[in-house]
Amino acid sequence: MNIALIGYGKMGKEIEQIAISRGHSITLKVDVTNASSYTIEELKKADVAIEFSTPESAINNIYKCFEADVPVVVGTTGWLHRLDEVKKACTDKKQALFYASNYSIGVNLFFKLNEYLAKLMNGQAAYNVSMEEIHHVHKLDSPSGTAISLANQVIANMEGKEKWVNAATENKAELGIISKRIDEVPGTHTVTYGSEVDEISITHIAHSRKGFALGAVIAAEWVKGKKGVFGMGDLMNNY
Repeated sequence: MNIALIGYGKMGKEIEQIAISRGHSITLKVDVTNASSYTIEELKKADVAIEFSTPESAINNIYKCFEADVPVVVGTTGWLHRLDEVKKACTDKKQALFYASNYSIGVNLFFKLNEYLAKLMNGQAAYNVSMEEIHHVHKLDSPSGTAISLANQVIANMEGKEKWVNAATENKAELGIISKRIDEVPGTHTVTYGSEVDEISITHIAHSRKGFALGAVIAAEWVKGKKGVFGMGDLMNNY
């Protein structure tokens, strides 16, 4: 399979290594030197594009893939306020968009655990839930897309929780997310239910970027030849 890498930083290089090890070819690499000049014709040489750029450039890159008729796997976060718009464009143009806040298989199992725990804790008034996420100092968005996904799961399954805030909070209707940026930490997410007498926590710790990169390549393999809007739930249910 021919892959276009849109975003050739640390994650892009990790994806490249895994893609090549799985027998794929990289036909286009987009970084700061050609981000504004790569062409539709260059994109058309790829079977799938994998997009890990910046929140500011992600939308334009996605639409460029739609124009080139190339399925796009998007790992960039920080642009979700426009997700509905992009999904509609994908459907209208009969293209393929695969989006996930986190491509790690382990994190997506963690999502399932988080959802189940939230359902168990619903109605347990003695406990209040909070979250912490830790990432490397280069991460541009806060809180992380993964933290937002976790928070939205909790809110959907717990009565009384109405929204998340990116700070500690005493408001019972809010879910507080504490964001920390430390050295080169790939990603740590903890969900905690605390009461006066005890505490229940679940944590996912990424040891490297390899898990994210492998998941993105698997998603690219899976989405090739498909049309529509997809996510890790689709992949894990059908892979």
